[in-house]
This record gives sequence, C-alpha cells and structure tokens, in this order.
Amino acid sequence: MSDAEEPQMMPYAVNGEDAAAGAHEAGPSEEGVAFARQMWADDQASRRLGMDATVVEQDHAVVRMEIRDDMVNGHAICHGGYIFTLADSCFALACNSRGRLTVAAGADISFTAPGRLGDVLVAEARVRSAFGRSGITDVTVKRESDGQIIAEFRGRSRSLKRG
Repeated sequence: MSDAEEPQMMPYAVNGEDAAAGAHEAGPSEEGVAFARQMWADDQASRRLGMDATVVEQDHAVVRMEIRDDMVNGHAICHGGYIFTLADSCFALACNSRGRLTVAAGADISFTAPGRLGDVLVAEARVRSAFGRSGITDVTVKRESDGQIIAEFRGRSRSLKRG
C-alpha cells in the first residue's frame, strides 16, 4: 500500500459500539479514530488484562483497568509493569488515532503512588506534539475512586511507512 492510499477499515466494536454506525459520513478525524479502534479490537494483550477503552478520539484516549490479585507483587501493591502496560496501551490508542500505523520509539514512567488490589486505574492520554513521523504523548494514570495520581508516562512515537 502506498502512503497515498487510505487503510482499509474493518468493522470493530469498542464498548459495544458498531463500526458501521456513521461510517458513511466519516471524515479524516473519524477515519483515524476508526483505525485506532480497529487496532484496539485486535489487541489481545490489553483485553486479557481486563482493559476497557472508554474514550477514543483524535489525539486523546481513556482506558480503565481493575487491579486483580494476579497483578499484585510481593509488597502487596500493583506491579509497576502492569501500570506501565496500562499507560502504554492508552498511549497506543491516542497516537494511532490519526490513522497512521504508529508504534512506541521509547517511553518513561514515574510512579507517584501505589495501586492496590481492587483499585480501578484510569489512564488518560493526550498527544502533545506530532511532527513529521514522530510524536510525544503524555499519559496520566489515576486511581478512579479518589483521583490520586499513580503514575505519569511520556511516550515517544514513530509512524511507520506501510508497504
């Protein structure tokens, strides 16, 4: 597929929504969001960790995940790898929402408070800068019950050429 060709959109469902709804009126923003939603529908890793994408918009996404007993480490807190994975999955939705195949080039995370068994964590991602094929996306992970910030994540993305 050349860079000028649009990706073929396949039906998807996020939170029970049908892909065909409104597809005949889709513009560039909607097509990009549809691309990200299809990526999410195909994401077995995030699904098996119980993640739920509640918002998918251009340059913005929100994903929730409840901390299960198999995510808690020997200190009785959520293993940082699961928090990173939640933030990374949310990052992926936001930076793919322009309809370009985009992957992580790198990321950093700062853990600010522990998550505990039963906590619902909410990650919110916003693309801060997109330039050429590169981008920077910030993700804040909060505890849903009290809004406590659990982690701050900054991802660096790179769009790939298809072909």
